[in-house]
Order: sequence, then structure tokens, then C-alpha cells
Amino acid sequence: MNFSNTLNKWYLQNKRDLPWRNTTDPYPIWLSEIMLQQTRVAQGTPYFLSFTTVFPTVFDLANASEEQVLKLWQGLGYYSRARNLHKTAQIVAHEMGGVFPDNYTDLLKLKGVGEYTAAAIASFSYNECVPVVDGNVFRVLSRYFDLETDIAQASAKKEFSALAFELMPKDNPAQFNQAIMEFGALQCVPKSPNCSICVFNSSCAALQKNKVDQLPVKSKKLKVRNRYFNYIVAEDDLQNTIIQKRTAKGIWHNLYEFPLIETDTVEDFDCISTYIQKDFFQENEIVSLLEYNSESIIHKLSHQHLHIKFWKASLKGVVENGINLETVKTFPFPIVIHNFIEEKL
Repeated sequence: MNFSNTLNKWYLQNKRDLPWRNTTDPYPIWLSEIMLQQTRVAQGTPYFLSFTTVFPTVFDLANASEEQVLKLWQGLGYYSRARNLHKTAQIVAHEMGGVFPDNYTDLLKLKGVGEYTAAAIASFSYNECVPVVDGNVFRVLSRYFDLETDIAQASAKKEFSALAFELMPKDNPAQFNQAIMEFGALQCVPKSPNCSICVFNSSCAALQKNKVDQLPVKSKKLKVRNRYFNYIVAEDDLQNTIIQKRTAKGIWHNLYEFPLIETDTVEDFDCISTYIQKDFFQENEIVSLLEYNSESIIHKLSHQHLHIKFWKASLKGVVENGINLETVKTFPFPIVIHNFIEEKL
């Protein structure tokens, strides 16, 4: 059986009609690839449509403020992607005349563009023969050829890239790349794929050996760290509150939040009130302190679980740099804080 012919035939019959597939323009292709890193297509598509509406060209994106970009990105997570997206747009617009590099090697030099994204843009926009290797590709190839290479190891990328390159028809690399990713997304899914209807069920080595659920091999992830966040939602006599920008490196860089007390474990009312009186709002008397949520909201990030509590602190007088609720809603927040504001304030 010819792997790529069978795959391409399957693709042409089953592919989804996705908005970034109907173009060779590198700008929307680049946008979609950055958005779909660590994000499912169903979740990413509305963001892609918003971005291309608000920023139809790379110049529009370059000329926006970072805050505007982060606000539109709110809820997609992994916010460093949005900051890199913005910086890259500025470089392409202002230093390259709005023209993206036309080859894999030069695309790799752009901020936030790794091997996978560079390969996707190079093949989809410029038909360069360079294979994409993402989770879908690892899965399809490891099952079809019964490869037990640990895909968490750095050397795996090289091995799978070489294999994909060998299989790739050199006259249509773009379609092959689209097809193998789509096949992994729709047919050769991580859990319980329906192998009985698969076009490769007579030639897939993992299926013959009853190993589909064991492949690809991936060693365990890093240990998850637990963090305990207590957000203090102040309210003064004017119903104004206080927010601050997260400027330290790490999660949610340059997004906004309420004043934060990070503790080593879940803390009770007495502990939080002591912290507040010692470190916050020295100019204003604290009239009352209440919990918005008695149970912590657990917000899961890739290597961290955040246990979040919101506390309402009513203050006497008027706070310095206070801000009203309508204005607060215009700032970019992590989605867990955005949802709290929408639901509770």
C-alpha cells in the first residue's frame, strides 16, 4: 500500500473546512499555527476569526498595543504566544516590509516560531518540502510503523522528521502535511480510535500487533507544582477597586490581577486578614473582609495547579489609583480572573 496516496485520498474526502486552509498567505497561516499550539481547533477558531477581523493584516497587528492583543487573546492561555505574536508582527511589518520569510530556515529566526510552525508555514505558503512533526504526526507514524521511540526525547523529532520526509510526495508537501495532521486529529485519535473504519487497518503494524493503545511511547511529564493564590478585591466608598500588572517573568506576564497574597497552603480568614493589615491598604481602614468562594477554584496550567480564593475587602475612604468596574473590564486578565469579574462583580 502506498502510504501517502492512501492518506491524501482520505484527506480529500474527510478534511474539515477550516478558514486558514483556503489561502497560501503566510499571515493567516502563521496566526493559525501560533493559536493552535496547545489549543484545540474548536477552541482556537473563534479567536482566529476575531484576530483576522480586528487585525486583517500584519501591519494592523503590529500597530496595536500589547494590551489590545492580550485582551483579544484572553482565554486562550499560554500568553507568551500572544506577546511573541505581537513582537513578530512588528518585526515583519516594520523591518521586512510586511513580507514573511519564504523559507523554513529564515522563518525559524522569527520570535515564537519553532520547528513545527516554521515547517507548517514553509510548506503551506511556499510548498517547501519540509515535514511538520506534532503530536498527531508522532501518533500516526508510531502506530503505523510500530515505532517504540520515546517521543519525549529530543532525538525522536529527528527520527520522525526523517521518516515523514521519506513518505512525503515532493511535488505536494503542503497537502501531505495537512493530511497527516488531520488524520491524527480526526481518525488516529489518542484514545480509543475506531480502527475498524480506518483506511490503514490492513497495513497498520500497531493494529496487527494489538498495540494501538500503547503507542506512541511517552515518558512521564514533570511533577505538577501546587500554588495558593489569594486575591484581594478591594472596594472603597466610591465602589472603586485596585488592579495591578504582573510584570515578573512566569505565568500571566503583563496581564492584570487584583492585589495578590501567595501562601504555601490554603489559608484561613485569620491568616489572610493579618497579611492584609500588615502589607496592604495602609492608607485606608479595612471595614470588613469576606470570602467570595469558601472552596478554592483550582485552575490547571501545564506544570502548575493554582488554588485560587477571592476575598472582598471593604475599605473606608477613597483608595489611591482606584478604578471603576467598567474600566476594569477593559483590561486583559487571566481567564480565571476574567470569569470571576463577569460572574461576581
